[in-house]
Order: sequence, then C-alpha cells, then structure tokens
Amino acid sequence: MRITWYGGAVALVMATLTACGNGLGDCAEPVGAYVADAWPEGAGGTVMVARGGEVAYCQGFGMADVAGGVRAGCDTVYDVMSITKQFTAAAVMKLETMGRLRVTDPIGRYLGAVPADKRPITLHQLLTHTSGLVEALGDDYDPLSRADMLAGALASELRSPPGAEFHYSNVGYSLLAAIIEKVSGLGYERFLATYLFEPAGMTRTGYVLPDWPETQVAVEYDGRGASKGRPYDHPWAPDGPYWNLRGNGGMLSTARDLLRWHRALSGDTVLSAAARRELFTPYVRMPDSDDSYGYGWVISDDGRIVSHDGGDTWSLADYARSPDGGVMVFWISNHAYQEDRWNMEDLDLTRALTCRARSATLGTASTSSAPSTPAGRASTEQ
Repeated sequence: MRITWYGGAVALVMATLTACGNGLGDCAEPVGAYVADAWPEGAGGTVMVARGGEVAYCQGFGMADVAGGVRAGCDTVYDVMSITKQFTAAAVMKLETMGRLRVTDPIGRYLGAVPADKRPITLHQLLTHTSGLVEALGDDYDPLSRADMLAGALASELRSPPGAEFHYSNVGYSLLAAIIEKVSGLGYERFLATYLFEPAGMTRTGYVLPDWPETQVAVEYDGRGASKGRPYDHPWAPDGPYWNLRGNGGMLSTARDLLRWHRALSGDTVLSAAARRELFTPYVRMPDSDDSYGYGWVISDDGRIVSHDGGDTWSLADYARSPDGGVMVFWISNHAYQEDRWNMEDLDLTRALTCRARSATLGTASTSSAPSTPAGRASTEQ
C-alpha cells in the first residue's frame, strides 16, 4: 500500500518527542485516558504501547468486521501496508550478514542486463529511496508478475540520477524483494518467515503462510463506511500480492507480533548489532523535513526514534520505536477516514503516545483481545 512519503509517521515524528508541548497535552496522563478521548468514535483499529519490551497498553476500538460482528482487538490481523518496507530492509541485512550480498552491489549483479542509466543503482540506493526510480508502475492490486515488474522498472524513466535525490519508490522495494528471491533461492515471504519471523516468534505475520482464521483478519472500510473487503479479497497471486505491492507493502500482522518484532530488533535475535546499526543509520535527509531515511526506517529525534507509516485509501498505520528497546508505539485503523466526521491523518497520535510512553506514569495496562472489545469506543479493561 502506498501513501506520500511525508504522510503518517514521516510527518508525525518530527519534533523532539521528549517535549510534551505543541498541543500534545499532559504527557503524564495515562495512555488509556488519552486514547479514549482522541480515538474517533466509530473508527476501527488497535493501539499498542510498550515500554522495556512489555505491553503497557493494548486496546481494540470499533469493528474489525462490521457484517460479521467481530470487534477489533490486540490479535486482529491488519494489512500494515508500507510498514512492510522495514521487513524487506531487514531481509537484505540478513543476507548481507550471511555473506550473500553487499548493499554496495549494483543491481545488475543480480538482475542481469540493466539499461545504462540504471547500471549505477545500488542496493543501498534502493533501500534509501535514492535510486531515482519511479514511485509505482500501477495500482497496488494490478496483476503484475515479477518479470513484468522488473521489465517495467528497468524501462521506466528515472526521476533523478542514481544517488542524487530522495524520491520515495515502492518500485525500489519490489526490486529488493526480487533480489532477495534471486539471492536466497526462496520466495520472498518464505525467506522472511524462515530467517526473521520464526526466530522472533512471529506466527501471525506474512502474506499467505500464517494460518489465520478469516474472522481474525480485518475488513477495510472507505470514507462512506462501505466494505472494501480483506486484503486477499482483491486480486492476489497464490503466494501473496502481485508485484506492484510485494516487498513494499501488503504484509499482514498483529499488534502482538509487532511487539515481538520490536523485542527481536532490541537484541541479536534476528540481526547482529552491526546489521542493526546499518538499518538505523540516517543516510539521507528527507526533503522539507528534519528527519532522515535509513534502511526501511525514518530516523527522528537524533536517532532516538525510528518509525515507518503505512496507508491506503481506507486504512492508516504507524509503527515507532526506540532502537534501544525503550518504547514502542503501534496504532492502526481499518477505517481511517469518514466523510465529514474524521480523518486519522489529522491526529497526532504517534507523538502523543510516544511522549506518554516515555513519561513516568503510563497508567494501568490494558491488553484486550478480539473479539472481547465492545463495539464503538472501547472501554479500558483492567
């Protein structure tokens, strides 16, 4: 899924997060009280806040599936959209650690004959959105094969010379997914499941491999409240989304699995300290921003917060964490827009939640599980 590079977390996590001014309110206020007041009435979704690797707050709001009567909770499976990019970046780091590739390699080493204008493009440039490649080759759900994606990407007109400028590119991350497959000899999802998700204890993250009950997967809703179905109700290949989306978006996951991922990235479970430093290095300043881009992560607050957002026409999400494992914030809505009522992009949830996660008072933790959360604005369970 895609939104403009400056949306969600990229725009929200720009100010110094230790400061609780700028309209963030009292950061000593319990998270539950803040979210209960800030979350729009009727919007579906889940909010999780963790500190020190432990859940401080997790709550579902509204409905994961209106027609089925399923309420959102901490185990609801959502499309996390462009948050997928940091999984792709981690997979590249894993392959580098295994000695299978180097981020300084040109793409032609893995893709064969490459047009002259694209021969200088390196994996580093794909990871940092500095390759000059276009943002997309079509709609997320267009039935595009890997071969056609590669052909389209290599035939496209560059937006800038490789390495010259930051241009957010979903195509670049799909190329990385194709390179992961070429180098590893495994499908993109299978490599992530084997080398990242399984070691991290993540059993509810993937495209098609996890055995989710259908009722656990959230339905998305448009601005009029009409159902747009579950992600796999759109055109999908047998092994996941087609290649306009693969590697750059479309991954399904839960709040609890993203907490497991946060814990894994706080130590050596899936990546070495050296590989993690590569992920979180601020390589390129993003235009009109105080933030920088690492490998699949936006780097903010002098490196104290790393994040990535995701969004489409119906849903919105943000995932922010401190590299030292101190705090993690994840929120997602499967009904982020309602005409004349709410627009989740107008809220400052990430900064406000991170500020409260860092405060001395978090309040009583809430850890609801679907489908126990009441419909509408959920009350906090003790």
